[in-house]
Amino acid sequence: MSKQENGVPEDQHWQELKLPHWLFSETVRDIHSTIENEWDSLQKSACQIAAGRALWNHVINDPLAGLLAGETYLRSLHEKIKKDRHNNATEISGVILAVRTLWFDSKIEAALNSVRGRGSQIVLLGAGMDTRSYRLGCLMESDVFEVDFPSVLQVKDALIQAAVRSTENIRMTAKSLTRVAADIRENDWLEKLQHSGFVLEKSTVWVLEGILYYLSQSHAMQVLKVIADKCALTETVLLADFMNKPSTMLCNSVFDFYSDWPDHLLPSLGFSHVNLSQIGDPDAHFGLLHDPQNLFDKLRNLPRSLQTHPDDGTPCRRLYLVQASGSPNQQIPFSTVSNVV
Repeated sequence: MSKQENGVPEDQHWQELKLPHWLFSETVRDIHSTIENEWDSLQKSACQIAAGRALWNHVINDPLAGLLAGETYLRSLHEKIKKDRHNNATEISGVILAVRTLWFDSKIEAALNSVRGRGSQIVLLGAGMDTRSYRLGCLMESDVFEVDFPSVLQVKDALIQAAVRSTENIRMTAKSLTRVAADIRENDWLEKLQHSGFVLEKSTVWVLEGILYYLSQSHAMQVLKVIADKCALTETVLLADFMNKPSTMLCNSVFDFYSDWPDHLLPSLGFSHVNLSQIGDPDAHFGLLHDPQNLFDKLRNLPRSLQTHPDDGTPCRRLYLVQASGSPNQQIPFSTVSNVV
């Protein structure tokens, strides 16, 4: 690969956006028209995330991402990337999505490659336009469950089936994939998951990527408690990203739930081991942050207790990438639990 600038290869042809050929079919255009006209901001965020995977395809191999994103969101992010490159921005639009995706990919693979993780179930809550069942080889022994709104899952399935009918190159890499129509803000989502074949007593990796902060405080805590309770039954791994309070206070923000100290919160719920990373840490860098003045390194060098930057008074908006685990007969350090804030 040629020399990189802010994580984007210099030979990447950002000046010309090449839309996937699937987007020109009438069926796919009609589906994306439905998304534009009928989906709310939370549902549409799934397409925005897919656009990030599609346009950072030099580090994320996801041939379905452009199809799921749609022309509107591909063009929007592409224009932002062009502007950032023209202005020599210290962070290129979409880099957070790229790093976050790669972090989740790497942690899923590590969990499944562990002695106890082989053949674990994978549950993606708020799965949106996630395509890991079609692109991660480490899922070949795992049953995967995607949980989301019925409308999201129906549209996603229709788009993927349109791609499958037009090419032989789209194959599922997971052992099995089950889509579960449920709203995790309701109390029946776990029951629906079980009715779809999920086994409570089987080791499970729970993936909550880009979803918790869209929930209310009460709903997010309820979801986390449900997952934490499984630690008493079987080997349980939670992979999730958390915003701190300043991150939820952006202008016109749709975010609600936050945790300034998820590494304290999760042990109080029943997890015995918690590891927290920030964008730019050794396991959350992936060679994509080259500018020494990038925002993420500045934040990492400040105490997490600070809500505003001491130099300019700007909010310290942080995204925490968190891996937590637990199992029967685990021991939770009392000092960790007692420090919950």
